Amino acid sequence: MLDLQRLRALHAVSVHGTVGAAAAALGYTSSAVSQQIAKLERETRTVLLEREGRGVRLTDEAWELAETAQELLAIVERAETGLEERRGLPAGRLTIAAFASAARGLMPSVLADLARRHPALDARLAEVDPHLSVDLVAKGAVDLVVAHDWDIAPLPAPTGLEQVHFGDDLCDLLVPEDHPFAGRTGVRREELGGERWICQPPGRVCHDWLLRTLRSAGHEPDVVHQADENPTLVALVAAGLGVALIPRLGRGPLPPGVVEVPLEPVPVRHLYALWRKGAARRPAIAETVRTLREHWPMVTAR
Repeated sequence: MLDLQRLRALHAVSVHGTVGAAAAALGYTSSAVSQQIAKLERETRTVLLEREGRGVRLTDEAWELAETAQELLAIVERAETGLEERRGLPAGRLTIAAFASAARGLMPSVLADLARRHPALDARLAEVDPHLSVDLVAKGAVDLVVAHDWDIAPLPAPTGLEQVHFGDDLCDLLVPEDHPFAGRTGVRREELGGERWICQPPGRVCHDWLLRTLRSAGHEPDVVHQADENPTLVALVAAGLGVALIPRLGRGPLPPGVVEVPLEPVPVRHLYALWRKGAARRPAIAETVRTLREHWPMVTAR
């Protein structure tokens, strides 16, 4: 008899790519995940993980078993959803993945509200970029995703997912206080040529959006500094090292030396909650989506 928790550990490694990342997603230690898979190897008399450099790779047999594990976990999820639906109250563990600025500017109040209203619900948050999180919810690695897209770069939603749009996050041009744009009431996208840009690294949604936006206006962006965190980007602008386009969600108060200038037209990020089809019957999903919608107006009013 195969142990479901051990299959869950193997499935997590197949989705997240490393034992450490799988452990973080499951809320375990890396050694605990390794032990679960070692026991599964003994049970199946099969090598599932092989060393590759400093990491591991799944064998062909492991990938086949991980696909079966995903099917079994989906069956368990349907059973748990049915039980929770009959009880009519949000309960059990709910794993949520959210992009960085939502994890900072929105999710703390949402999670605190859920914990206060529904003590039987164990909601857990992981910060994940939208490029990755949508795939995670599709594969069953998380239960719900808070993701975003941009006005010129729609979010692809794989088959088998449902989504709801719950808010729009506006984006502003941030410039040093001595920049020629600092005294302006608005700047058109066509005026942005020749600037030194500060943005997130390639492969991140915001980086890709910046390149598309400037190229659509006829400019090839000169990206001089890159950083993952918005506060770091703002600090670089404050030092006079360039300009940045940064969304308002989770940005916080601007430090001295930085001026916010509206861009025309204003860039917009659309915010979504995504989950697997049928999971909306689970009260925990429905209540989390309702709470996201309830809190968004309060976040934008800050």
